[in-house]
Amino acid sequence: MKNYGHELFKGTASYYSAYRPLYPSELVRWIVNRFSLDGQGNMLDLGCGTGQLMMRFSDWFERLVGVDSEQEMIDEALRRSEEARIDNIKWITADAESYLQNTNEIFRVVTIAKAFHWMDRKAVLDDLYNKIQLDGGVAIIDHYAPHKEPLPWQAELQKIIKLWYGEERRAGNTTYSHPQISHEEIVAQSRFELEVHRLPTYEQQWTIQSIIGNLYSTSYGSRRFLGDRAASFEQELEKALLRIDNSGIFTEEIDLSIILAMNVSER
Repeated sequence: MKNYGHELFKGTASYYSAYRPLYPSELVRWIVNRFSLDGQGNMLDLGCGTGQLMMRFSDWFERLVGVDSEQEMIDEALRRSEEARIDNIKWITADAESYLQNTNEIFRVVTIAKAFHWMDRKAVLDDLYNKIQLDGGVAIIDHYAPHKEPLPWQAELQKIIKLWYGEERRAGNTTYSHPQISHEEIVAQSRFELEVHRLPTYEQQWTIQSIIGNLYSTSYGSRRFLGDRAASFEQELEKALLRIDNSGIFTEEIDLSIILAMNVSER
């Protein structure tokens, strides 16, 4: 596993909070129903970012813990939860592996939303195994689709990103490549029971502002990489996208997967 350093998402938290698309309500309902949530037990969100997903479960658990390795993300999550007057979430700055090795808490549900690829996946599942109550589990949420043909506006976006940011995808103090072994395979090789569920396809609508903001929320697209070139980049991207659709509104269809690692046996 690569060592990405401590600045993987430096400078992205405000964009992450404002522009990362929210998961559909159907995802929340699905998890509530699958685990028969009733306001009891503990929830853990690993790689919680600025906490948008975790806060939507605050009524469904006694106690929630959000863990992220970036202090900026945790600071923003704390600000948002205080603003919403949610008082049953604890926010912790740590990487997933070190947190799990130093806690004895037992959780009913653990969520990992678009963050599992940053972790030592096998080690995380090994450490989680004795921290999940019976009939609880880990919900790994992702919509990685490398073989899906990009829409014209997405292809243009990627072309301009490479021109301005470089061919290699930056990630902290190194570069990023997606794991060759799928999340499903990693779970299947663990002591958990694997379940895979696909939510119905839903539509995400984008504006030029939200496309740029979402890019700035990523590890590879942080605005700090552009420095004083940011305004020029934004102007070029806006012109290119408007040539594709002068309305400035763009859509994509998202297929969301929920990969469950379930604890189905007494220990």
